[in-house]
Amino acid sequence: MNLNEPVNVGAAIGKYRWTICALLFFATTINYLDRQVLSLLAPQLSREFGWSNTDYANITAAFQFVYALSMLFAGRVVDRIGTRAAYVVAICVWSLGALMHAFSVPMGEGVGVLLGAAGIVVAPSILGFMLSRAVLAIGEAGNFPAAIKATAEYFPKSERSLATGIFNSGANVGAILAPITVPLIASIWGWQSAFIMIGMVGFIWMSVWLTLYDTPERQPRLSAQELAYIRRDQVAAPAAATSAAPVAKVSWLQLLKYRQTWAFAFGKFMTDGVWWFFLFWLPTYLSAQYGMKGDAIVVPLAVLYSMTMIGSIGGGWFPSYFMARGYAPYDGRMRAMLVIAFFPLVVLLAQPLGNVSYWVPVLLIGVGASAHQAWSANIFTTVSDMFPQKSVASVIGIGGMAGGIGGVLLTKLGGWVFDYYKARNDIGTGYMILFTICALAYLVAWCVMKTLVPRHKEITDL
Repeated sequence: MNLNEPVNVGAAIGKYRWTICALLFFATTINYLDRQVLSLLAPQLSREFGWSNTDYANITAAFQFVYALSMLFAGRVVDRIGTRAAYVVAICVWSLGALMHAFSVPMGEGVGVLLGAAGIVVAPSILGFMLSRAVLAIGEAGNFPAAIKATAEYFPKSERSLATGIFNSGANVGAILAPITVPLIASIWGWQSAFIMIGMVGFIWMSVWLTLYDTPERQPRLSAQELAYIRRDQVAAPAAATSAAPVAKVSWLQLLKYRQTWAFAFGKFMTDGVWWFFLFWLPTYLSAQYGMKGDAIVVPLAVLYSMTMIGSIGGGWFPSYFMARGYAPYDGRMRAMLVIAFFPLVVLLAQPLGNVSYWVPVLLIGVGASAHQAWSANIFTTVSDMFPQKSVASVIGIGGMAGGIGGVLLTKLGGWVFDYYKARNDIGTGYMILFTICALAYLVAWCVMKTLVPRHKEITDL
C-alpha cells in the first residue's frame, strides 16, 4: 500500500483507532483510581497514625518527586521498547505499588530498623506509605508517555487532541469511581482491602491490552484505508526511512536545544501541580473546612469530577474549531488554550463565597479542574504536533518531570501553609493562598509558552 495515495475521507475507513483510544481511556481510569485511594483515606489514616498536614504532604510529595524523575526515564523507555511492551511494564509496576500500600506499616517497620541503625528515625506508617507511593509513581509515570505515543501512532493530527481528551477523561472517571468505591470497601473490609481490590484491576486490563494492541503497520484488525487515513498528514520521509532499519536514538541534550521542548516543560511545570493539589487535597479541604468525613464527600467529589469529564473531552474538541478556519494544529491549540486559561480564575471566588454553601467551592473548583483537563488534552498534543514520533515519548517524559517537580513544590508549600494557618486557627487563609496560585498558573504558563514558540514550527532534523 502507498501511504501517500489520497484518502477518500468520506469512505468507510474503519474505526479501530477508537478501540485503541478506549484502551487508553481505561488504563488512565485505573491509573487515577490507584493514586486516588490514599487521598480518600487520608482523613482516616491521619487520625489512626497521627499524621500532620506536613506528614501527609511528605507522603504525597514522595509520590510526586519519584513520579517526576521516573517520567524522564519513562519516556525514554517507551521510545526504546515500544508502546505495547512499555505499557505492560508500567501497569505491572504500578499495580504492585498499589497493592504494597496495604502492607505499608509492616514494610515501614522493617525499613525503619535499617534506618534506625544509621540514626534516622521516621514513623513506620510514614516510611511505609512513602515507599509504596514511590513504587506506584515509578509505574504510573509510564502511562502518559505511552498513551501519547499510542495516540501519535494511531491518529492523524486533526484527531489527536480529541483522542487525548477522551482518554485523558479516564482520569476524571477514576476520580469519580474512587470516592464511590473506596470508602465503601474500607468501611466493610478495612482500608487495606481498598488498596488490594483496586490494585488488582490493572492486571485485568493488561490481558486485554496484550490481546488488542500492536503497532498500526502490524495490526491485522486495522484496514489499509484506515492506516492510510492515520498517516495522511505525516511529513513525507524517504523510502529508506520506512524500512525495518533501527531508528537513531535521540538524546535528551538534542531535545533540550529546541524551544518547543522548553515551552512544553514550562507549561507542565506551572500547571501539573494544580491538578495534583485538587486531586490530593480536596478530601482534606472538605474535611477541614466543612467537617465532611467518609461517605459525606462522595457526592461532592463525584459531581466535581463529572464536571472535569466535560472539560477533558470538550477541550480536546475545541482546537478543531480554529483548525477548521485554517489554523495550523499548534496555532489552533494555542488559541484554544488561551481561552481555557481564563476559566481557572473563578477558583479565586471559592473562599470568599464558601460561607454560602460547600457547593459553591465544589462547583467553582470543578470549573478550575475542568479547565485543567481541557488544557491537558491540548498541551500534550502540542508535542506530537511538532516532534517526530520517535521522540514524542521522550519529550513527554521531560515535560512530565517538570510537571512533577512543580507538583512537589506546590504540595510541600501546601503542607507548610496549611499547618502554619491551622496553628493560628485561620486555615481559610491558607486555602485562599493556594487557590490564588492555582487560578493564575495557566495564564502565566500560556504567556511563556507563546513567547518561546510564537507559531507552529515542525521539527524535521531529528
